[in-house]
Amino acid sequence: GIEDMVRISDARMSGTAFGTCVLHVSPESAVGGIISHVRDGDVITLDVNARTISMDISEEELEQRKLNWTPPPPPQSGYARLFHDRIEGPELGADFDFLKGCRGPAVPKYSH
Repeated sequence: GIEDMVRISDARMSGTAFGTCVLHVSPESAVGGIISHVRDGDVITLDVNARTISMDISEEELEQRKLNWTPPPPPQSGYARLFHDRIEGPELGADFDFLKGCRGPAVPKYSH
């Protein structure tokens, strides 16, 4: 059987102690990022040394998938709605937009 596989996600992951993981891919699937257009059977190429990841489909197919994509409905209320409306993408720090600039010096990109 399968002993390990690469995991690719636009989210955080807890409890993974081995293997290759690509996390915080952005933009996220909920806003139409590339992950939202992946289909069963698509070949994904990951080159860790070159720091690249690509989905091996034609530009025409990708454009068609983008045209057919619809965003999920936003949560109605509560913390989920606050998160939906106010959290910035991973490329911007994955934090509430209203906290920007109030936490001291910026966190370096490769700090963890």
